[in-house]
Amino acid sequence: MPLDVSPNALMDSFGRSVSYLRLSVTDRCDLRCTYCMPEKMRFLPKTEVLSLQDLARLSYIFIHRGVRKLRITGGEPLVRRDVMDLFRDMSRHLQSGALDELTLTTNGTQLALHAEALAACGVKRVNVSLDTLDADRYRKVTRLGDIGMVLAGIEAAQAAGLKVKLNAVASKGAFEDEIDALICFAHGRGMDLTLIEEMPLGETGLDRSKSVLSLRDLQTDLARRWTMTPVHRNTGGPARYMAVAETGGQLGLISPMSCNFCALCNRVRLDCTGRLYTCMGDEGSVDLRPALDQSYRATVLAIRHAIAAKPERHKFDMSRMVAPAVKRHMSVLGG
Repeated sequence: MPLDVSPNALMDSFGRSVSYLRLSVTDRCDLRCTYCMPEKMRFLPKTEVLSLQDLARLSYIFIHRGVRKLRITGGEPLVRRDVMDLFRDMSRHLQSGALDELTLTTNGTQLALHAEALAACGVKRVNVSLDTLDADRYRKVTRLGDIGMVLAGIEAAQAAGLKVKLNAVASKGAFEDEIDALICFAHGRGMDLTLIEEMPLGETGLDRSKSVLSLRDLQTDLARRWTMTPVHRNTGGPARYMAVAETGGQLGLISPMSCNFCALCNRVRLDCTGRLYTCMGDEGSVDLRPALDQSYRATVLAIRHAIAAKPERHKFDMSRMVAPAVKRHMSVLGG
């Protein structure tokens, strides 16, 4: 494969170096979470989705240009047929030292089936989405989900030696009454818990202005019951971490709505069709497929051009949650 004539790392016009790629392998999911998509979701035709081989080629180009962390996402990545072939392909970059970390974000429903294989590919940790421990509310939030499958997936992942972190989308109402139980559940099993503010991505059929919960407000409320101390962690992600003295665990806070974190952004996102998004909260994107069909060099130049146009910050605004800030649904890029 020919080398890029300009071997510098990928960098945007604000001096931010891109070292983290989030790769969505499918927009499909076996759940229909209320904050993510409408109940009757229309997914991409399979003819528009790149092969796993082409996704691997694109991933290699990013790795060759300085990406050190690769997270596989969806939709739900584990519903894609033969997705473990991609993990096995990417694992060789871990073995060569070209890649520092290969990770996964999943809803957990298929995790019990794949946990051992993921560990064998060099995956060390996974993020599992779990917004409630109440089986009935889980079914209501996900519209299709069986919480028992997720809990079994978490157990299988830990048994396989994977470090599990739970992600929960914060919302007004029942979630506020359940957050203490989530903290105890996660920390009692050696898992960190990260809370995420709901983002205005795509039409879901619900009024987000009634459900969005500021993590600043939630943190103030939690501080009345828990002793929390800021912890410095460099995970390559946007979360702020707090140590919880009573549990010995850590609580992450991702607050794109109430606390902008764009100044340190080192991430870009690639969807399953080969379209590169340089910002979760912006419509701007570049289709890499034509360049990929031409050559390695053309693809690198297309990537550099896209990253040079990466916006300074996202367009999310908590005061404007009624209409989506971005038309695409969260399932396109996996959050």
